[in-house]
Amino acid sequence: MRILNAPKVSLVQAEDNDFEELVALRIEAMRESLERVGRFDPARARERFRAGFSAIHTRHVMVNQQRAGFVVVKPGPDQLLLDHLYIRPDCQGQGIGAAVLEKIFAEADAQAMPLRVGALRDSDSNRFYQRHGFQFLSEEEWDIYYIRSPR
Repeated sequence: MRILNAPKVSLVQAEDNDFEELVALRIEAMRESLERVGRFDPARARERFRAGFSAIHTRHVMVNQQRAGFVVVKPGPDQLLLDHLYIRPDCQGQGIGAAVLEKIFAEADAQAMPLRVGALRDSDSNRFYQRHGFQFLSEEEWDIYYIRSPR
């Protein structure tokens, strides 16, 4: 699905029965990055996503009434966690992820909450999050964590 011009992005609440579609999209979107670090395992990716799946915190990313990805934002006591942001590979590089971040930033700012995100080491998402104002927070063996303060 190639989007021309600026995308009109909306977020639509996910439901429990969306799990299969969401996990398939996650595996598709993460495949290249996970292969790059030698950690692509669809069964493991599925298990990890199932363990943390919460439909109430998950929204479909819709572009021109078509599903282009999904985002998961979970509340915490002192920050919001941007737990997942996946855009289908054929929809990447079109400003969709940036448009989603604008919406999530507005929500975080309205609550005066910092927004935390983790990105797989060596993934292009590290540059994406830094480009959009996230600051380095910490790193672990496989992931790098960033934070964005509320505006």
